[in-house]
Amino acid sequence: MGRIAIVEGVRTPFVKSWTLFEDVPAQRLGSVCVRELLEKTHLNPDSVDEVIIGTVAQPVEASNIARVISLYAGIPKQKRAYTISRNCASGLESVTSALEKIKCGVDRIVIAGGTESMSNIPLMFGRETSKIFMKLNKAKNLAEKLKLFLGLRPRHFKPVPGLILGLTDPVCGLNMGQTAEVLAKEFGVTRREQDEFALMSHQRAVESRPKLQEEIMPFIIPSKFDRMVEHDNGPRENMNLESLGKLKPFFERHTGTVTVGNSCQVTDGACALLVMEEEKARQMGYQPLGYIRAYCYVGVEPDKMGLGPAYAIPTVLEMAGLNLKEINLIEINEAFAAQVLACLKLLSSKKFAEENIFSPGTVGEIDPNRLNVNGGAIALGHPVGTSGSRLILTLLKEMKRREAQFGLASLCVGGGQGGAIILER
Repeated sequence: MGRIAIVEGVRTPFVKSWTLFEDVPAQRLGSVCVRELLEKTHLNPDSVDEVIIGTVAQPVEASNIARVISLYAGIPKQKRAYTISRNCASGLESVTSALEKIKCGVDRIVIAGGTESMSNIPLMFGRETSKIFMKLNKAKNLAEKLKLFLGLRPRHFKPVPGLILGLTDPVCGLNMGQTAEVLAKEFGVTRREQDEFALMSHQRAVESRPKLQEEIMPFIIPSKFDRMVEHDNGPRENMNLESLGKLKPFFERHTGTVTVGNSCQVTDGACALLVMEEEKARQMGYQPLGYIRAYCYVGVEPDKMGLGPAYAIPTVLEMAGLNLKEINLIEINEAFAAQVLACLKLLSSKKFAEENIFSPGTVGEIDPNRLNVNGGAIALGHPVGTSGSRLILTLLKEMKRREAQFGLASLCVGGGQGGAIILER
């Protein structure tokens, strides 16, 4: 079998949570995106063998959200669909899973992507409260119900945000921001360095708006359908170091350096990519955006989950038979400025390469002019289940503009993992 091609892709605007998309569920974001991809590629829905969608906060009202998205998008009911999750790399996992299904001969044409509505991650009540309400539901008469109601106390009505639970690692007990603080201290990443990196992300995203429009579909907001969203609303034109410097540390109030300004934005959005074997694409008259050369996933310490890319990048380069200097463009998801900067410092360490027996050339200094050239998640946002797909789409579009041969995208993954993929044209 030949190379696996990514033919085309599209994404919704990335919108800060609890703003324009706050009433749009993840399944709607995903289905509209998939439908737009079908229209853009003039692909008959009956030609799709399977839909694979990555997500993290699986909506309880849309079990197996990939199937819901598939049906909402008009793909026939006899076609298959499944949902996949690898935390922040879920959108990447959907694409590599598509490759595996095609390589195995199970599928020929797959739509892969991700969707996330972080606005709609629910509030959760404690176990004690849940038990009371379950008993209320089973109560046989008014006296039993009244007795249960009288047992309720103010503590029973204090919800826990599901978003906070989801962003806290159950193994090490740290939330994702605290793991970034761990790296900032260990690698000596200063507050100034983090803020400067965040500023660059916003500046590049603002400058790249016309280019990014090539991958963004206009989204009409239901249910009135009286407003259209056409742009990412995270990048700020007026961002400067002074305003960033005024923000207080968010995760460690007194000794920390990680703020909401040098961290990724909590975001809603979806992305969809059309994946098939190279020869199949050519038979159908498509000119693919690019091809998957290699991919990998690695494990790291949960409390240092942000270092995932530092281990995944040299690993995937070895698998591809390439060295770092041959990569024209690189995307590292900006979960936190401290995390990306720590990875860059680790990758440039000779000791790190020797201790991990990485091949010569697979580690080294990364040219900042090749890294996240259109900005990253600090400006654009990080809808966690979607970002892996978005990185691929943004990277391939930029590779096409620059006629670049090789591109690499990588993410850190909550829970202590890293993912990376090499794309070629």
